[in-house]
Amino acid sequence: MRRKRNKAKPTLQQLTLDIGGTTVPVRIYKEYRYNVRASIGKTAAFLRMPHGLHAREEERHLNWFKDWLHEQVAKSDRINRHFGHRAYQDGDTLEVGKKQYRLAITYEDRKTHSGKLLPDGTIALKLSHHDQGPEFTKRLQHLLSRIVAQDFLPEITRRVDDLNDRFFQQNIGEVRLKYNHSNWGSCSSKGNINLSTRLLFAPDDVIDYVIIHELAHRIEMNHSPRFWKLVSDAMPDYKEKEKWLKVHGGKLGF
Repeated sequence: MRRKRNKAKPTLQQLTLDIGGTTVPVRIYKEYRYNVRASIGKTAAFLRMPHGLHAREEERHLNWFKDWLHEQVAKSDRINRHFGHRAYQDGDTLEVGKKQYRLAITYEDRKTHSGKLLPDGTIALKLSHHDQGPEFTKRLQHLLSRIVAQDFLPEITRRVDDLNDRFFQQNIGEVRLKYNHSNWGSCSSKGNINLSTRLLFAPDDVIDYVIIHELAHRIEMNHSPRFWKLVSDAMPDYKEKEKWLKVHGGKLGF
């Protein structure tokens, strides 16, 4: 009677690699398999290897993986934009639109991160020194986004109100700034205008285009010819702004 072979439990190693100046989160899985596979997902690059390889064999596969990542980053600007976020240091200057913020970063024995904007334009960040994994940068970006959004919200709300009064004269609800990657803006059935904080890094006329786009949805909740006529009447050169976002949008963000 043949005995079943026990399958070893998969193991996961998480790290980051500097690939041509781009910091790429990496997840290495050792699992029950016979081959080596590399792939790139939304959150990280993945390397899957069989269990039980000799250390020299693992090192050979890892070196191959690094070379493979270099090729992917070099030939794909999309990958470079997706993972190419800056690493913030104490004393750095963060430029958002026409505003500049000085970062004051301290690491503490705490479970979560916190931060606030001081009257002199300094963003004081208290970060957990326990959180240094691949998700750290993402959490820091969201924290900075929330702080900067609070500073910009009154100005953006005034621009929404002004463009609405000039071109649409519709009832609108709340204006919100969110660190959203799935779209540049949205308009709810209740008239709430949601805008991505990544837009704050764009030129003013591009921000105005996205606002106009969402305000037009207060009249036409679709992308029909009538909708685009509303957008064109308010901003005749709106296609130039769309093109700018397609070319440069991947580089916008914290």
